[in-house]
Amino acid sequence: MAPPRAPRRGGGEGGAWRAPTRAWRLRPPPRWRAGQEGTEYYLVKWKGWPESSNTWEPQKNLKCPLLLQNFLSDKNEYLSRVKEGKALKVRNHVKALKPAVADYIVRKAKQRIALQRWKEELNRKKNHRGMILVENTVDLEGPPLDFYYINEYKPAPGINVINGITTGCECSDCPAEKCCPKEAGFILAYNKKKKLKIQPGLPIYECNSFCRCGPDCPNRIVQKGTQYSLCIFRTNNGRGWGVKTLQKIKTNSFVMEYVGEVITSEEAERRGQLYDNQGNTYLFDLDYDSDEFTVDAARYGNVSHFVNHSCDPNLQVFNVFIDNLDLRLPRIALFSTRTIKAGEELTFDYQMKGSIDLTSDSADGLSPSRKRIRTVCKCGAVCCRGYLN
Repeated sequence: MAPPRAPRRGGGEGGAWRAPTRAWRLRPPPRWRAGQEGTEYYLVKWKGWPESSNTWEPQKNLKCPLLLQNFLSDKNEYLSRVKEGKALKVRNHVKALKPAVADYIVRKAKQRIALQRWKEELNRKKNHRGMILVENTVDLEGPPLDFYYINEYKPAPGINVINGITTGCECSDCPAEKCCPKEAGFILAYNKKKKLKIQPGLPIYECNSFCRCGPDCPNRIVQKGTQYSLCIFRTNNGRGWGVKTLQKIKTNSFVMEYVGEVITSEEAERRGQLYDNQGNTYLFDLDYDSDEFTVDAARYGNVSHFVNHSCDPNLQVFNVFIDNLDLRLPRIALFSTRTIKAGEELTFDYQMKGSIDLTSDSADGLSPSRKRIRTVCKCGAVCCRGYLN
């Protein structure tokens, strides 16, 4: 065939057929229909031109009937030699699942649906940034049956939590001398990068709803809630559920708040006997100033309900005061003690010992209610004390 006026690109190559090649200038064409119904295109190799100049041409453009006839004859002969494949006989194949396996598959599917619904419920109820994911690749445990997600303290009947704040700071620059922490007799808890700068045992006084400063004030951290995406996951060493971060967390960053039902210490003693037998630890005494109240996160709580204990934790507890200055009812905030990698489990020391400044007047800070039955610790840390209490 004569060289083309200029290489042209015709139809596409999808669904095409290619026969064994010979030294023809008309290449064995993939057949492809485009344009008008029934139009056939042929891939042409032009003499003296590289493969990159091949073009798709309709039959009416091909002025080589003998070459085309030979091509079609060879193509038909080739296709006639192609036989249908026969199915292989499979020996010893499983014709039916064993009842135990079938039951597991059904239960796993139901669990997957239940966990998905629970995840959606948690994300509807949370009021903070970041997603909450749920993951269980260990067993068939589903969502807790008697747990209700809340974002702040839930006072038990008979307990009145009154926000006694009626005034706030007049600062335009909150590290000023007369800001909320200074008025309470303490230093500002955060640096310019909004990271914690005080020692454990000291309280945090944040600006409140009556303060003149805006939402970008460097002294408004805990009140903005969790800023990270977290995952509630099933541990593989018998510690039940745990929580891991899906994002890197820098040192001295606020991670989450511990919330639950606020009850009296007397009620905490009664419930504690029940929890002892179950091996659970959800009671925390609000003993910053007195031991009148306790937070119980067994039935009501947030993501922190699932955070496990470690004798070598990466979170530290601090008492926080914002819209309520009642020293009997501090808010409980968890801050990172070091850089935490994405995918790492979050933990805190249920005894809150070690890094707390024991010389501080408020060294007791927040501590779990005392348990009467010793619970074996499974944290696996090198410095593990052996027991949770």
